Amino acid sequence: MTLNPSPSSLSADESRRSFLGALVAIGGIFVGALLSVPLIRFAIFPLLRRTTELKSSPVGELKEFSSLTEPTLRTIQIEQVDGWRKAVSEKAVYVTKDSQGQLRVLTSICPHLGCTVPWNKEKNQFVCPCHGATFSLDGTRVSGPSLRGMDALETSVQDGQLLVRFQYFRQLVSDKEVIG
Repeated sequence: MTLNPSPSSLSADESRRSFLGALVAIGGIFVGALLSVPLIRFAIFPLLRRTTELKSSPVGELKEFSSLTEPTLRTIQIEQVDGWRKAVSEKAVYVTKDSQGQLRVLTSICPHLGCTVPWNKEKNQFVCPCHGATFSLDGTRVSGPSLRGMDALETSVQDGQLLVRFQYFRQLVSDKEVIG
């Protein structure tokens, strides 16, 4: 009985081992690539994500605002779709007229720190209760810590209805910048 393997059986064992080693390596690469797909998708999702379309919300009929002398507070419903979840929220807006008599819809959110800004009839201005910023009838900044006037929203008219697209704007900056 000889303990030394023959040269022909040695090469067959080596080729079998190298084949199994290569098979395990290829399998490991395949499984690693398969497991990395969710991680890569998670990393690049914000770049590929498509946001939902901003839909216009009805504010009221145009004839309701024909004799407008001071801002009118209206509540609109915003529909937001996140995947399969649909959320409906209510937002307050002011309908007013600018210096040329054109209808403007202003968000009630203060551009300084996001407080809700009410219309003050006695002062004939919008006055922020948080930090005292004041805005004129058309939303122009009068005084206070706010760096800009109240934010006007995009409006349109369809079938006699005033429609508005509600958006959120960055606070504490002098330029109107949409964030959502």
